[in-house]
Amino acid sequence: MSTDSWALSVGDQESTAKSIGKLRIKEAGDANIRQPDGDGDKSDEEEKEDRATQSLLNKLIRSNVVNNTNQVEVLQRDPNSPLYSVKTFEELRLKPQLLKGVYEMGFNRPSKIQENALPMMLAEPPQNLIAQSQSGTGKTAAFVLAMLSHVDPSLKWPQCLCISPTYELALQTGKVIEQMGKFYSEVKLAYAVRGHKMDRGVKIKEQIVIGTPGTVLDWCVKLKLIDPKKIKVFVLDEADVMIATQGHQDQSIRIQRMLPKGCQMLLFSATFEDSVWKFAERVVPDPNIIKLKREEETLDTIKQYYVLCNSKEDKFNALCNIYGAITIAQAMIFCHTRKTANWLAGQLSEEGHQVALLSGEMVVEQRAAVIERFRDGKEKVLITTNVCARGIDVEQVSVVINFDLPLDKDGNPDNETYLHRIGRTGRFGKRGLAVNMVDSQRSMEILKTYEKHFNKKIGRLDTDDLDEIEKIAN
Repeated sequence: MSTDSWALSVGDQESTAKSIGKLRIKEAGDANIRQPDGDGDKSDEEEKEDRATQSLLNKLIRSNVVNNTNQVEVLQRDPNSPLYSVKTFEELRLKPQLLKGVYEMGFNRPSKIQENALPMMLAEPPQNLIAQSQSGTGKTAAFVLAMLSHVDPSLKWPQCLCISPTYELALQTGKVIEQMGKFYSEVKLAYAVRGHKMDRGVKIKEQIVIGTPGTVLDWCVKLKLIDPKKIKVFVLDEADVMIATQGHQDQSIRIQRMLPKGCQMLLFSATFEDSVWKFAERVVPDPNIIKLKREEETLDTIKQYYVLCNSKEDKFNALCNIYGAITIAQAMIFCHTRKTANWLAGQLSEEGHQVALLSGEMVVEQRAAVIERFRDGKEKVLITTNVCARGIDVEQVSVVINFDLPLDKDGNPDNETYLHRIGRTGRFGKRGLAVNMVDSQRSMEILKTYEKHFNKKIGRLDTDDLDEIEKIAN
């Protein structure tokens, strides 16, 4: 296969994203949509990979709830509360049309976060909640179910308000509301986002409003389309993304202060850094708290090796020898720059490998389409810079190769990224293989840092010895 045909295959990859691309509305000041900058040498570590983009990518590539191994820690406001976790949706005594919507979406039983959050969110009197929950844990479905359950469809005004950090994330949540409310047609949804022009003083009749903070604030204050005093449920989603966006924190607090005292406040965040906690405490009074206990750093199921090389051509030859000696289901290869990733993709394609390429100049929908193709097995090798080191669970990945060792923005060892990279293999209790390419004294020092940090021996692999390569695969 020539590099020309490889370029055509990349074109095919990108064309698969066109149907998804219709979701985006390009607006002035839209920081989410990145255009190609033509800088092939620029490392993706040097680019600010904003949280909103990463969150949207996760939403687009995850079609089911991820089987999360973290333990859920529940800190209830009232230790004597009778609230408990549920194992079935029937226990929640949902309206039949909502239960039908839940099953239609493919939820057979509550996820871990849903088991603990839903009884609190559906309780009477309403319970406030702060919850830590990554994308893929079912939290959007949980708060959507709470909103739909609390709505009175006979009242033709907004009763539930959900704010998201960006237009794209609001749209994804709206899709969940539309799917879950499929059989509850009396309940209507309005989008308070830029581009949705409304005349001043025209009252909104939809019972649920989802939007971005600035537009929601305009609808409440300037245009007076929403009476905030009639809101029963307020959801603030992606709080960590929200406070990373200029102005959103203050706008969210202003909206919250207009709501009635008895309004139920629900806040969700993937991470709980100090800044997120402080924000959450300002927005949600007297909360119940659900946290995911931090997963232990473990590399127990992953065999780690390093290969000594003098150049990128040496690395490529070592890679070919590994491929020639062992059977690999699917592999992920991490490079430091786009230029290296592009070169390697071309070289592997010439050798006849089915290659997918992922890097920072692709818009988020294109990345999602590439990851879907890889997950479906249409390509066996995914070459990427750091943009997708996190959040990709592909069961068939058996080998991860660090073509370049991960470094932070200052060029120092990045333990967390190393863990996330090689953690793409050894998932779901299976054994995995990680191979690190070492091309200098400096990269050897960096490797020793990883070895010491994780307290795991990284053995040398001679890729010219095919018998030795075969042994590591057994």
